[in-house]
Amino acid sequence: MPTASATPVLAAGLADWYRLSARDLPWRRAEFHAEFGGWGVLVSEFMLQQTPVTRVIPHLEAWLERWPRPSGLAAEAPAEAVRQWANLGYPRRALWLHRAAVEIRDRHGDEVSRDLDALLALTGIGDYTARAVAVFAYGERHPVVDTNTRRVLARVLHARSQPGAPSRRDLNAMAEILPAAHDDAAVVNAAAMELGATVCVSRAPRCAACPIAQLCAWRAAGCPDTGDDRRRQARYEGSDRQARGAILKWLRDATMHAVPLHEAAAAWPDPLQRDRAIDSLIADGLAESVDGMLRLPR
Repeated sequence: MPTASATPVLAAGLADWYRLSARDLPWRRAEFHAEFGGWGVLVSEFMLQQTPVTRVIPHLEAWLERWPRPSGLAAEAPAEAVRQWANLGYPRRALWLHRAAVEIRDRHGDEVSRDLDALLALTGIGDYTARAVAVFAYGERHPVVDTNTRRVLARVLHARSQPGAPSRRDLNAMAEILPAAHDDAAVVNAAAMELGATVCVSRAPRCAACPIAQLCAWRAAGCPDTGDDRRRQARYEGSDRQARGAILKWLRDATMHAVPLHEAAAAWPDPLQRDRAIDSLIADGLAESVDGMLRLPR
C-alpha cells in the first residue's frame, strides 16, 4: 500500500494522465455545464448506472433536448419519462428521475442543489449519485467511488485483483488520496473512474499503459488472482427481466394510451412469465391496470 508520502504522487499521476487521456464525453464539456448545469450531470449519472457510456450518450442528448430543465420533465406525466427512457434498462430510474424533477422544481426553484444532504433527499439518489453531482457539477470536495474506482483502489492499495463488497472503507481510502484543492480533487475523482473504465479494467488490465503502475501493490505482488466474490447477475435471455422489458416495450410502442391485457400475449408468449412480468411492473409503478386495460403510469 502506498505510504502517506506517496499519496501526492499517486494523485498527481492520476490527474496528469486524465488531463491528457480522458475520453471526450458530453458531461465533461464546459458548454454542457453552461447549458444544463447540475441537471445535466444529474441526468447523466442516472443513466450511467449499470449502463455503458456508448448507450447512454444518444439517450442523454435526446432527453436534454426535450427536457433541458427539471420543470419541463416535472410538467409531463410519468409515462412520458418511461417512454423517453426507451431501452436503456432498469426503467425504474426513469420514474425516480421524474419524481426528482418534481422535487427539484418544488423545493429548489428548478435548480439542482449542490448540498449533499439536499441531493440525498431527492428520490432515487443515493450516496454515489449525490456525491457525483456535488463534485462534477459544482466542484465540491467529496470522495466519489464507483465500481471502476473501487477496482483501482483494490489493486493499487490492497493488492487484490477485484474489489470486495462496497463499504465505507472505499470512501475513506479515496478521501485520503484527494488533493486539498477542490478543482484538483474533482479531477482525481474523475481520473480514478476513467482509469478503471479504460485501463485498469476487470479482465485483461493494460498495466503497461497505467500512469500509476509503479505505485500499484497488485502489480508489485505479481498480479495474483485473489478471487472475485462479487455477486453475479442472472442470465438475461429467457429471464423474467427480459419478459418485463418486452411488456414495457409493448406498452411504450402502443398507439393507444391503454391496451387490453389479453393482447399482452403478443409481447411475450409464456403466460405464467408474462403474468409475473405484468404484476412486477405494476408493483414497481411502471404500469397501471384499469378495467382490463394496461397502460404506462399517469
